[in-house]
Amino acid sequence: MKFRKSLLVLLSISFALFLAACGGDDNEDAEGSDDSSGQKITIFQSKVEISEQLEALAAEYEEETGVEVEVWGTTGDDYFQQLQIRLNSNQGPSIFSVRHVTEAEKLESYLYDMSDEAFVEDVAPNMALEYDGKVVGVPYGVEGFGLVYNKDLVSEEDIADYESFVSTLEKFKDSDVQGLSLAQEAYFLIGHLSNYPFSLQEDNYDYIQQLSNGEVTMAETDEFQAFGQLMEDLRANIPNPLDITYDEQMGDFATGKTAMIHQGNWAYGMFEDYDLDFEIGMAPLPLLDNDKLEVGVGSNWGINANKDDAEVQAAADFLNWMHTSETGMRYIVEEFGAVPAFTNIEANDLDPLSQAVLDATNSGETIPWSHNYYPANVIVNDFVPATENFFLSKDVTGEQFIDSLDEAWQNAIK
Repeated sequence: MKFRKSLLVLLSISFALFLAACGGDDNEDAEGSDDSSGQKITIFQSKVEISEQLEALAAEYEEETGVEVEVWGTTGDDYFQQLQIRLNSNQGPSIFSVRHVTEAEKLESYLYDMSDEAFVEDVAPNMALEYDGKVVGVPYGVEGFGLVYNKDLVSEEDIADYESFVSTLEKFKDSDVQGLSLAQEAYFLIGHLSNYPFSLQEDNYDYIQQLSNGEVTMAETDEFQAFGQLMEDLRANIPNPLDITYDEQMGDFATGKTAMIHQGNWAYGMFEDYDLDFEIGMAPLPLLDNDKLEVGVGSNWGINANKDDAEVQAAADFLNWMHTSETGMRYIVEEFGAVPAFTNIEANDLDPLSQAVLDATNSGETIPWSHNYYPANVIVNDFVPATENFFLSKDVTGEQFIDSLDEAWQNAIK
């Protein structure tokens, strides 16, 4: 009898301990429900200048959601090679940088289709990175370039179409003020200018592929024929850009010696050293009466499709939070210093050039950057010598200049 009572007591104690253990687990699950079951994501991105700010943002996200976000550092200029090594060894991050469609093509099997993610609906028109009909990247931010002009010297009507633009240059030619200046550095001489005849194509990427395959030539393309005429008109009416450095270009514009420069919104920082006494604006370069700014994306956020479903979802949740929460949106504008490429993100107190880029981006009044798809180093190694020869040799026609660009392109893809 004593044995039976003892057995019952032991069984009761064991059952009570079992219930307590179960109850303890339930409490722990309830308390830890905000940490997504210990979910962790990793970010490997290419913009070194925002690394510290991104780490701070990650810390705020972890504090708010319980999801750990680890930001990996990068070294040197070989980010893409480092990324490929990590991805190919199954050690890739949850979120990574992808610059443009050429990189997306190489990373196709690793890129998660974000088309159905809610936050993608807020990406500004034409600014999402798409490949094979899918949204595979969302932009860090945007930059743009065009005609930066002194509003005291030039009105929008003066440069609204090509004929007016050339007439304005001719008007300034015999005055104490230069109408427009370029600079001798590669991208400010020809790199950015050369975008226009590509970007005015119906499909700039497809055109570039055809050009590289020998299916078309610049010389037989209307937009490039017009570009050759533009170069002749510039050479006839502006100072030789080979004699002007970027610093001199900025200084002459800031002090009213030049009415217009072909530059981007990044140039505004140079004017902080000057006390501008005039308002400035940015307008499209009206090649063939183009009325849209050149606006592009330096890099995009992509999600690693090869992670498990929970990690992919956690990565998408982070990007959603970054682009829709008050904290995330503030970081993009104030800490990252980006001109946002999302229509739901407000950016107050932008400089006038960045504001022009933002307005064009949100309205969809843009043409894309094409130089992202050029053959490697073609601008510095091939376009620059051709352009220098054009400005140095007055007898070289616009048609001959375009022929030299065709030759330069084919030389670069050999």
